[in-house]
Amino acid sequence: MPFKKNQHKRLNILAFLLAIIMVLYTGRIFSLQVSNAQTYLDQAAGISRYTAVIKAQRGEILDRYGREIAVNREGYNIVFNRAYIDIENINSTILKLSKLLSEKNSKWVDNLPISQSAPYTFSQDKSDVEKMISALGLAHYATADDCISAMISKYKLENYDVATQRRIMGVRYSMQIAEFSVANPYTFAEDVPSEIMQIVLESGFMLDGVSVDIVPFREYVQGDLAPHIIGSVGLIDATEWENYKKLGYSYNDKVGKSGIEKLAEEYLHGTDGEITYRIDSAGNILSSEITKQPVAGKTIVLNLDKKIQTITQSALKETIDKMQAEGGTVTGGAAVMMNVKNGQIYTAATYPSYDLTTYTENYKKLAADTKGLPLTNRAFNGIYPPGSTVKPVVAVAALENKHLLEDEHVVCLQTYKYFSDYQPSCMGRHGSIGLKNALSKSCNYFFFEMGKRVGITTMTKYFKMFGLGNNTGLDLGASTGLLIEPESDGLGGNTLQAAIGQMNAFTPLQLAIYVSTLANEGTRYSAELVNRVVSYDMSKVYKTFDPSVMENIEISDKTIAAVKEGMLSVTEDGTGSAVFKSYPIKIGGKTGTSQVEGKADHSVFIAFAPFDNPEVAIAVVLEHGSSGYSTNSVAKSMMDAYFFADEITIDTTKPFEVLN
Repeated sequence: MPFKKNQHKRLNILAFLLAIIMVLYTGRIFSLQVSNAQTYLDQAAGISRYTAVIKAQRGEILDRYGREIAVNREGYNIVFNRAYIDIENINSTILKLSKLLSEKNSKWVDNLPISQSAPYTFSQDKSDVEKMISALGLAHYATADDCISAMISKYKLENYDVATQRRIMGVRYSMQIAEFSVANPYTFAEDVPSEIMQIVLESGFMLDGVSVDIVPFREYVQGDLAPHIIGSVGLIDATEWENYKKLGYSYNDKVGKSGIEKLAEEYLHGTDGEITYRIDSAGNILSSEITKQPVAGKTIVLNLDKKIQTITQSALKETIDKMQAEGGTVTGGAAVMMNVKNGQIYTAATYPSYDLTTYTENYKKLAADTKGLPLTNRAFNGIYPPGSTVKPVVAVAALENKHLLEDEHVVCLQTYKYFSDYQPSCMGRHGSIGLKNALSKSCNYFFFEMGKRVGITTMTKYFKMFGLGNNTGLDLGASTGLLIEPESDGLGGNTLQAAIGQMNAFTPLQLAIYVSTLANEGTRYSAELVNRVVSYDMSKVYKTFDPSVMENIEISDKTIAAVKEGMLSVTEDGTGSAVFKSYPIKIGGKTGTSQVEGKADHSVFIAFAPFDNPEVAIAVVLEHGSSGYSTNSVAKSMMDAYFFADEITIDTTKPFEVLN
């Protein structure tokens, strides 16, 4: 009996193993005859399969109401397809195409970092030159002529004249560094006119593996709208290639180079698709199939309000242009508006500026403008002494640290003589003056006294708490300004100067954060440019950027009320009343004039509104603008755009829901 039991057990095991073998054989037969039948038949017939890339749409950039800023349009690229092109005749094909484009005044890609004609010299980009020398297998000390000679031999250009040699090698080298292959088609020319597209399609170029692809191109609906913020896209350069290559990019891909385009590259960049070709041994295309659909990049919704941004830019430009036409010394300016309840930036304007649609061709001229500095984002990176606009925070420090009572008066004698070695003067002799009028009339004497009482160490502490000289929380590379942090309160001159905004220098964005923090009674939010990330068709939200609190400052209600009343007085009967006295909405503000050694003063203005329930904060700076009236007029245009834009009802708590 035990023997029979063991024999039965062995038979079961053998049956189980036989069943497994049968399943494996059946699967293999199914694979050969059904699943991969075509593949094996192709191999038997000498048919090859090649996969090429289908470019994905880049995600778009929209304002808070879904209005287009950076979008995509269709354009035409002339592309070399390695699967079909005759490499033996590639030089001839390049020459034909380059002559065609030259006749039509169109350009083609030439990334060779050597001058177009003799005597040959390297370009100024050392990394590109080093990459070329390495790619050609030459010694690091090779000259431009050495590189030319190497390419004449490498690309078989001996039978062409000098000019033609340089033309062809520029393309051949560009193809080489772009890793031209069946899986990686080469873009010979980008965004060619439809006339050239038609000629190429109707010609014999197609037989040589040259095609015209319809591809997405970046288009800026309003090229001069916040270009420093939106940023630009461009081809991957030598210093970026290794990193992007690891991320799956191809050499011909466009990537964000600055601004939001660069900051949000991981979201904006789509996932390319694939198309598979079946090609016989003679190089003929038998069929093609899209084997992987391209996936468009995600769309970025900003907190910027396109209308307010446009109006602010226009007001800034018109004001500066007018002042310059009248002989003024103003050289530029910036203006920022933000939501006091969450730190969202509604507008950040800079002038002089530039247009993204012409940025590439005008770059050298823009970069060479050392007077106007149009490439500088003054709103985020321009640093200016704030002048009297710091007086409200000095008042907060004095009140909160019991160095000043709400109803206390100081007698302004014009010249402040407390320190023997430094005795500055006030612009007027105000006599007995309290905080409200000291802010309204901008009495320096009063704040010299507050600075002396508070001390520069405590003042500096409060500057930082309110965001002055501190991190803004913005990921776009905003400056932290210049804040001198003393070790003690020993230097009287520095203390008095800091109390009236002359020792330190801050950005317009920092000034807007500061007045926003004051307006909302002590909550300092990080500055936020991006609202959320959504799918390309806007049907799905991937990420939201909620308000981020950087600091909660304990300030008594009495202190807030006293300082705000003084700022209201500034606009109703003080230094800002010429523009805002009759304004239909009550506004708290503070003017400032900051001295610059050897040059005209900067004009500065900060404000919040409405006074009773603040929604927005504003900072305006006119570089060497002298007159405070002009900053106030820019601020008024910004307030008008926010409060009285007829077709826009702004709901700051639900910005995205107004999208159609």
